[in-house]
Amino acid sequence: MSGAMYLAYDYPLLSAFWTMLILFLWIMWLVLLFRVVVDIFRDDELSGWAKAGWLVFTIVLPFLGVFVYVIARGKNMGRREIAQARAQQEAFDSYVRETAKGTGGRTSSVDELARLSEIKARGDISDDEFRRAKELVLSGHGPAGHPGPSTSSAGR
Repeated sequence: MSGAMYLAYDYPLLSAFWTMLILFLWIMWLVLLFRVVVDIFRDDELSGWAKAGWLVFTIVLPFLGVFVYVIARGKNMGRREIAQARAQQEAFDSYVRETAKGTGGRTSSVDELARLSEIKARGDISDDEFRRAKELVLSGHGPAGHPGPSTSSAGR
């Protein structure tokens, strides 16, 4: 057994735990570094030169730069992140509301036909005007098909 050496004898369990701890701390350090860099670019209160200065400081002297940045500006990092998350959520909610409306404000041909029959029932348009407007809507040349002249101006 003098020629063969086993890894378990050469690398004890405590050293494996120590290596995992070092690896974990190194990954945490990289996450913190990237969060600081993202926060530098996210902050609207900083001028361009201030952003460039902080970025150079965190790149040239990363440990000291991140340490000083977290002490000097770390208090508002969470607030900026929350504000950005809220803005993204509001933009998403607005997009969903606009998409849920269907055509983005335009009415469908069924809605146009229902509105035309209501107008005809009130007696605001004649049977001939109703027939022409209905043909326009069904052919796709009316307001439901694409933005163009409205049915009320087509009948006049």
